[in-house]
Order: sequence, then C-alpha cells, then structure tokens
Amino acid sequence: MYSVRTSIRVRYAETDQMHGVYNGRYFEYFEVGRAELMRSLGMTYREFEQAGFFLPLIEAYAKYIRQVQYDDTIEVVATLKEPPKARLRIEYEIFRGPEKMTEGFTSHSFVDVKSGRPVRAPKLFLDLLHGKL
Repeated sequence: MYSVRTSIRVRYAETDQMHGVYNGRYFEYFEVGRAELMRSLGMTYREFEQAGFFLPLIEAYAKYIRQVQYDDTIEVVATLKEPPKARLRIEYEIFRGPEKMTEGFTSHSFVDVKSGRPVRAPKLFLDLLHGKL
C-alpha cells in the first residue's frame, strides 16, 4: 500500500448556495491527490504523457460523509493498494483534522498515445512503483 497526503484550503468559489463544497469539486480534490501521488512516484502526469501513455478516467465514485465548507483546510489522501495490471485504481479519503469527510475512488485505463488503444500497465509505471507497494 502506498499513500500520499495533500493539503488544500477550500476557496469560496468552490462552495454552493448551502455554504458547502459543491459535490463535483470533490472529484477535483481527488485529481489533486492523484497528481501528487504521481509526482511522489517521481513522474508528473505531463511526463507520463510525454512517455507515450494516457490515463483516462473510466469510473469514479464518492461517498459524502460530512460537508466540507469554505476556508476549511482539508487533507486528501490518495492510496494505491496494489500494483495495477490493465487498470489503475486509486482510493481517496478527505479529512478535516481527524474527521473523515469523504471517501471514494477513481479507476483509470492505461492507453497508448499513438494507437489510442488500452494497454497493460507500462513497465515505466511499474518501475516507479517498485519498492513503494
């Protein structure tokens, strides 16, 4: 298991009329966690794409436990629980202090940039994970 924790302060523009974070924004917070997870492995999303691979989203889920509000500082925890094969699944938890606010996951397919076809997890990605999981 490999996790990365990222801190975010909620901006006013991310909230809705009920003064909580708009539900779609949580997936943006997941994206921040995912990008920081990749960076912590030693490669940015851009570098991964330049190496010839895309990671399109194929499934997303969020369970809203408590409402996050304007000016809250939240921690997004992005976790890989097992090495990917043809798909990459990242699990997320969002905390405000010790309190879990949201949990969810995203699933991604590895796609070859040139052919546009799905591929198994590239050796490049697996090498980055080596020793982390």
